[in-house]
Amino acid sequence: MRPTVERLGEEALLLRLGDGIDLATNARVHACASRLRADAPAWVRDVVPAYATLAVFVDLDWLPGADDPLAVAAEWLAARADGGDAPAETRQPADPREVPVRFGAGDGPDLADVASAAGLSQADAIARFCAPTYQVAMLGFAPGFPYLVGLDPALAMPRLATPRTRVPAGSVAIGGMQAGIYPREGPGGWRLLGRTPLALFEPARDAPAWLLPGDRVRFVAVP
Repeated sequence: MRPTVERLGEEALLLRLGDGIDLATNARVHACASRLRADAPAWVRDVVPAYATLAVFVDLDWLPGADDPLAVAAEWLAARADGGDAPAETRQPADPREVPVRFGAGDGPDLADVASAAGLSQADAIARFCAPTYQVAMLGFAPGFPYLVGLDPALAMPRLATPRTRVPAGSVAIGGMQAGIYPREGPGGWRLLGRTPLALFEPARDAPAWLLPGDRVRFVAVP
């Protein structure tokens, strides 16, 4: 679809490059985010990519003298909405980040159901889950929560009809065609397969989120 620019409240714009979960569209989103950050004027406060859209947050105080400063920002964004592929240096993927996971039992109470629905043994379900290289499509839901694309379609399952009130930090889960990792304890309705000891979000770190949009991830089963 052709890119469109929409208002997102009073101080932000939404650039829509597609709909749904699609690797090619998500790659366009990240390429566009890289271009916008490289060319950002002082009034761009932040550029936040999602699956098929990206939000541009605007500091209106840096756009004085305009009757409608957000319209000025929208013009700037529309002119840069679809500049083709990312520069060659931004297309070179970094090595995948390895995430160790203890699967099943108390760490992954939904593993048996996921395996059964796929017609697989638990060991085969774990192998299928660990086989792909995933990509962080976006962060959301909670600080540092990565939405991961690349899940084997055989393992896809809908969220629980009744979400859990407590999901432990580090839980590795499936929601539909997505995988994700809960960075901290909280409620959630995704299917829990296992748990990692990694701290995905630490506010005191220089880079609080251990994973960022565009990063690649491999899951590794550990005892």
